[in-house]
Amino acid sequence: MNHVPADVLEIFLQPGEFYFGEEKTRIRTLLGSCVAITLWHPRLRIGGMAHYMLPQRPNRSKDQPLDGRYAEEVMLMFQRELQDARTRPGEYQVKLFGGGRMFAHVNKAKRHADVSDRNVETGRQLIAQHGFKIHAEDLGGDGHRNVVFDLWSGDVWLKKAARTPSGGG
Repeated sequence: MNHVPADVLEIFLQPGEFYFGEEKTRIRTLLGSCVAITLWHPRLRIGGMAHYMLPQRPNRSKDQPLDGRYAEEVMLMFQRELQDARTRPGEYQVKLFGGGRMFAHVNKAKRHADVSDRNVETGRQLIAQHGFKIHAEDLGGDGHRNVVFDLWSGDVWLKKAARTPSGGG
């Protein structure tokens, strides 16, 4: 296990947030039906995480800023970071998490399960379409996932929690 740097920067991503940074960073998030994508460059020890909520924004116009709530736009945000770092998709380790069903016991469950499934499917498609390869994933199922991503090592720690009656995102 790699030791934690003394001056580690801790980032917590809320749904719809995006972060890309350098080695002494730990990024955390809590996922329900949302999906998190992590990217890590082993040689440069840079990378990031996105926590998206939906596959795409309806009727996005080109002059609107990119929005981390949508998978399609998250991939464009990652592409911008790769260009700035002068790196290519094939140099990164990509991991995908989330898409849990939060309301499987409720009558509205079908709609929520569909969002989870579409988030997972869209994430996989976009990652391939942008030239990345998935190194690991933990997707679907029921309940929440706590995700912790250490940029100094590329390690992603995952803790699953059972579904609760209140659900979540």
